[in-house]
Amino acid sequence: MRLPMLVLLLAAIPATAMPAPVHFTLDPDHTYPSFEADHMGLSVWRGKFDHSTGTATLDTAAGTGTVDVTVDIASIDFGNPALDKVMLGAKAPMCQTECGTFFVEKYPTARYRGTLADFVDGVPTRLIGTLTMRGVTRPLTLAIDRFKCVPDFMLKPRLRCGADALGTFERDAFGLDGGKSFGMDMKVTLRIQVEAVQDK
Repeated sequence: MRLPMLVLLLAAIPATAMPAPVHFTLDPDHTYPSFEADHMGLSVWRGKFDHSTGTATLDTAAGTGTVDVTVDIASIDFGNPALDKVMLGAKAPMCQTECGTFFVEKYPTARYRGTLADFVDGVPTRLIGTLTMRGVTRPLTLAIDRFKCVPDFMLKPRLRCGADALGTFERDAFGLDGGKSFGMDMKVTLRIQVEAVQDK
């Protein structure tokens, strides 16, 4: 079989060969929610969370699916240990209360639950759901920029699916309002690289 034809067949797997529905478990070694946030209008802070767990379902024929992800807030990584410590504490230096931080002792996790939507040729292009963080739940829709499923080369015939998703939210809606009083932009861009493996 010529290589181009083989590539075409593999690309068609999510749309034609996947039984419905398929259940997946997130691969924590290949899943990293990351974020970008303003710092005093001068620069952009970037960080990520190193540990997430979760599940997903996918039915490409019906154009449906679900995602349920829990993030370990203590695994935050700005590449700056001092900043990590501040953001995980009960309050930031510029706050009189617990504002501006994740307050990890009281709120150790964040959770995103959503429904896969707007399928095109068997591939979802949006995730419509809610984000729960610091005890607050708000709607959050993510755009799926990239999505693909292939046979896992170590776990065949089980599938491995991967995606890149993007969305924005206002952090003060979750109580993360440090810096708001002196003009810091509350908008946060959330970027998620995720992989999941089909359950046995």
